[in-house]
Amino acid sequence: MAGKLVVIEKYFEKELKDEIRAAAAQSGYEPFFYDTQQDAAEAVRDADIVFATMIKYVHRAKDLKWLALSSAGADWALRPGVLPNDTCLLTNSSGAYGVSLAEHMLMLTLMLLRRMPVFAESAAKEEWGKNMAQKSICGSRVTVLGTGDAGTTFAERVKAFAPACVTGVCRSGVSKEPVYDEVLPIGQLDEVLPRTDILAMSLPGTKETAGILSEKRIGLLAPGAVVVNVGRGSAIDEPALIAALESGHLWGAGLDVMHEEPLPAGDPLWKAPNLILTPHVAGNLTLPWTRKKCVDMFCENLRRFGRGEPLLRQVDRGKGY
Repeated sequence: MAGKLVVIEKYFEKELKDEIRAAAAQSGYEPFFYDTQQDAAEAVRDADIVFATMIKYVHRAKDLKWLALSSAGADWALRPGVLPNDTCLLTNSSGAYGVSLAEHMLMLTLMLLRRMPVFAESAAKEEWGKNMAQKSICGSRVTVLGTGDAGTTFAERVKAFAPACVTGVCRSGVSKEPVYDEVLPIGQLDEVLPRTDILAMSLPGTKETAGILSEKRIGLLAPGAVVVNVGRGSAIDEPALIAALESGHLWGAGLDVMHEEPLPAGDPLWKAPNLILTPHVAGNLTLPWTRKKCVDMFCENLRRFGRGEPLLRQVDRGKGY
């Protein structure tokens, strides 16, 4: 009897579903596809494998062997009561979102430096606008906080704009990627912030990254710096960020992630000056490239699972990624 694979994702087109069907057949599993968590609420109860982004009902699958996240972030899957048992394997799709996240970071950076929000506001009012001071990536000192797939893909793209330097900062202080002029451990973050003109953040949500860009560290940033964050909203002290924007210490900021999502009406972030907000859309499965990469990686792991081989991109429950 074939094992049961539940796939929950409305964005997967027929070709991608066929790819999953082929890998499942090779591995001894029968796939069932659902567009939403609600649709799959009952089907997950006897699932052996679940492949999904959101996991509202996965705790019902008491004998679940493997939860394959179609997202890169896994912090929310590790909250108490989410995983149905202690032996369930957990993998993510880190590596599928670098292109989308990096392009979003680059977009926000350029829009801020080139004053696009101001020009867009003038155009909306049918006003011609006027010349004003602008900045450039060229000659800027770029710090990439989080040197994983997203951060490194951003570093590779921003390098083409001829920055003065690109510094990576990560937990280990080590990266094999040649794009970085230097790589430092988190413990040296305070040293690099005063020489940072562009801070690009793409950290996972962990205890160590919560509040990492504190009021003190925002103050350490070079005057006129730009901050862009596509990782987790918990990484930034939002009131301190707003104060730095209002005082002019920061040139601008771009946030795709916030502490509270959706951002409620009346939140001070809505009216902060020189701040671009996007609704957590930088890394969704909306790009065809991302969807194909995500499914390719899952199918490779599914075949490995069927052969009894170790899975790739297993999440360390202690680290949270």
